[in-house]
Amino acid sequence: MPPATNLLSLISCFQSEFIAECFMRRAYLTGFTGSAGTAVVTKNKAALWTDGRYFLQAEKELSHDWTLMRSGSHGVPTTSEWLNDVLPSGCRVGIDPFLFSFDAAEELKDDISDKNHELVLIRDLNLVDEIWGESRPEPPKEQTRVHGIKYAGVDVPSKLSFVRSHLTENGCDAVVISLLDEVAWLLNMRGSDVPNSPVFYSYLIVENNTATLFVDNNKVSKDVLAHLEKAGVNLKPYEAILSNVERLAENGAKLWLDSSSINAAIAHVFRSSCDRYVKKRGKTDRQIGKESSSDKPTTRSSGIQNGTLNALYKASPVTLAKAVKNDAEIEGMKSSHLRDAAALAEFWCWLEGEIDKSVSLTEVQVAEKLLEFRQKQDGFTDTSFDTISGYGANGAIIHYRPTPQSCSFVKSDNLFLLDSGAQYIDGTTDITRTVHFGEPSPRQKECFTRVLQGHIALDQAVFPERTPGFVLDVLARSSLWKIGLDYRHGTGHGVGAALNVHEGPQSISYRYGNLTALQKGMIVSNEPGYYEDNSFGIRIENLLLVKEVNLPNSFGGVSYLGFEKLTFVPIQSKLMSLSLLSPSEINWINEYHEEVWEKVSPLLNGHSRDWLWKNTRPL
Repeated sequence: MPPATNLLSLISCFQSEFIAECFMRRAYLTGFTGSAGTAVVTKNKAALWTDGRYFLQAEKELSHDWTLMRSGSHGVPTTSEWLNDVLPSGCRVGIDPFLFSFDAAEELKDDISDKNHELVLIRDLNLVDEIWGESRPEPPKEQTRVHGIKYAGVDVPSKLSFVRSHLTENGCDAVVISLLDEVAWLLNMRGSDVPNSPVFYSYLIVENNTATLFVDNNKVSKDVLAHLEKAGVNLKPYEAILSNVERLAENGAKLWLDSSSINAAIAHVFRSSCDRYVKKRGKTDRQIGKESSSDKPTTRSSGIQNGTLNALYKASPVTLAKAVKNDAEIEGMKSSHLRDAAALAEFWCWLEGEIDKSVSLTEVQVAEKLLEFRQKQDGFTDTSFDTISGYGANGAIIHYRPTPQSCSFVKSDNLFLLDSGAQYIDGTTDITRTVHFGEPSPRQKECFTRVLQGHIALDQAVFPERTPGFVLDVLARSSLWKIGLDYRHGTGHGVGAALNVHEGPQSISYRYGNLTALQKGMIVSNEPGYYEDNSFGIRIENLLLVKEVNLPNSFGGVSYLGFEKLTFVPIQSKLMSLSLLSPSEINWINEYHEEVWEKVSPLLNGHSRDWLWKNTRPL
């Protein structure tokens, strides 16, 4: 036996950004609460990898027992490079296959094989759970609900028919859907298993003639059960997913798996079951086809020898369909954003008044008060992420989360960054505003104005169809680059309709690996920023809807696209350096504020309406 070394790489369960408390294994083990990171433990060392959004946060949260690895920084090794360096040749590296995508597991397996290490899938035991023991929180048990056709726009049978047409086109018998927001979208259901995201823990298998939802039956009410039965969806226990994948393999089915999201446990079970079945029967795929009964799916591919060839590894057919919003989803997003804007106008009016009266308020108290204003709005269900309420130096921590034990007071002598969002029954919001309640310094005004110029440049972008988001990222950074500044995060992410606040496949980022084209009906954020460590942070964020634009020309016969704003909250003019702004940029600001007033003022009265009037006056 080679020497044994355990590796725990703890990424989010179900490849989700937000997870239930019982699955927060990395946070329990390391103390780091960011949504992205990988923890690795050997017999003698412990290290955690995270990206630039979380460097400052990780520095604060990790104990001295952990080594922080700043992913993407010069000279910092990847997890596999580090393992190959610190482990003697021929070690065994263990992972929980339910917590790794198939792609991630295969990449790790290949990378560590350079040093003759073996990747071990530990399916029946999670070592962190063993340590956690009885103090580990219970799994969520809240019931699911139907997401009405008024908000969904398309019924479940139509969505299933769409998926099945893709199965036929790709010669597959079934597809496993494992991303929680894809299951929720496809079945027009919502849940509350996960903080900030209206999803529920489940799997879904769609076959040519059937569909099966794997979920805890206690989460399915009579209304939801009737909804599923009407759509022809069967129910099975959540734990039965692996045995049903084995059944598909034994029946010779060709299975569609999204290798970027399907967990390694499911992919491995299917591959090994296919291999075992073919070996046991000793049949060619022709014999399998002849002897399959009429009620069992048969493989359409030729030359099937094992589970690798009997699976199609391809992006889920749901991913892009979900990203391109239909008319009902767009209407819900627009409506929810206006109600959200009204809540924010009331909040900012209140906060300015409290600061003017020198009331002592912590970052946590400010976030809690914002929640109160949002809770008054029709259709509010939850926040869409933990509010980032960062004053002064805390605003420089890109994904800062204040706690009562360590937060700062919000005062009038530095910048205050507030990044927040809400889940409504008809939409999802995400907005960032940066303000100063006193007199900003010339440095702060210049940095803010250059961030604003990037925001405006992206908002005004017009581009040909089939353009991937990374092509536009430079527009948001160019003004900062002119004076040698930048920011360590993407400029835009996709947003779900009454679903996850972060969704793919589209993005606007300096990471040019994502070639997904922006399409009409997609929603993206526009959020350039700038952060001075231990001093202040700036970010300006609106959500944008991709739309077609009418132009006098159509070079190459292609359509051209642009953006329509969804977010309508004033941008503080006090922080703008007018001498840096061009006439067209000033026009953009004035036109935006005029639109904010026209759309949001009918929803307000009293002091909050007065506040909105004051903050939307032309420059």
